[in-house]
Amino acid sequence: MKLKGRNKVSPEFSMSSMTDIVFLLLIFFMLTSSVPNALDLLLPKAKGKSTNVQNVSVSINKKLEYYMDSQKVNPEFLETELKRKLKGQETPTIILRAEEGVPIEKAVDVMDIANRNNYKVILAVRPK
Repeated sequence: MKLKGRNKVSPEFSMSSMTDIVFLLLIFFMLTSSVPNALDLLLPKAKGKSTNVQNVSVSINKKLEYYMDSQKVNPEFLETELKRKLKGQETPTIILRAEEGVPIEKAVDVMDIANRNNYKVILAVRPK
């Protein structure tokens, strides 16, 4: 005796809802992802600890262009911009990111500005 069920389950499934979810996830991740440093600098190698304490980042590339938090800054106005940015900070800290091959005098100039204004300077390096 054969019994036939009235409810037949179809093994087909619609891909349109799956593609909607994938595209929504793609858009979400594209909008929420951020590029913290758009500058591609080859930092010198050294052993040391990295720190998360940062108020402002000063970067110097091989073309001797100065950037403060990925915005180009004229070296003559670097000190005034740093004063403006670090005004009111309890422990003002500068992360100095000098690309490999930049003359040491350029890094010393930034350190001199920090010394005059009692800012803490941390030299960013890549791990060995």
